[in-house]
Amino acid sequence: MREPTLLVLTSLAGGRKHGYGLIGDAADLSDGRVRLKVGTLYAVLDRLLDQGLVAPAGEEVVDGRLRRYFELTDAGAGALDAEVRRIEANAAAARTRLAAWRPGTATRSIHIRLGGVS
Repeated sequence: MREPTLLVLTSLAGGRKHGYGLIGDAADLSDGRVRLKVGTLYAVLDRLLDQGLVAPAGEEVVDGRLRRYFELTDAGAGALDAEVRRIEANAAAARTRLAAWRPGTATRSIHIRLGGVS
């Protein structure tokens, strides 16, 4: 799952939102690293709607502009949960490897293998 999709689903796990609310929340959730453009957001939302991971949640006119709201579906919550578990498993594996890593060990193991071949 790409980060914009993860952020949209995560945002909607907090409740229904309209497009600009999702854009702002994605920026907040990512500490400003991800700034969704409107076109990207609606491409993600269209795909998630087609997949049944989000659903329309109403419309309203505010200051003469139509706001379309979206909400997470049960399938969307399941997909988000699966992705979070995948990320956590990968992070745990990385932590384990980093804890065992010592500077120079990778270089030594390559040298030993290469030394044994020649």
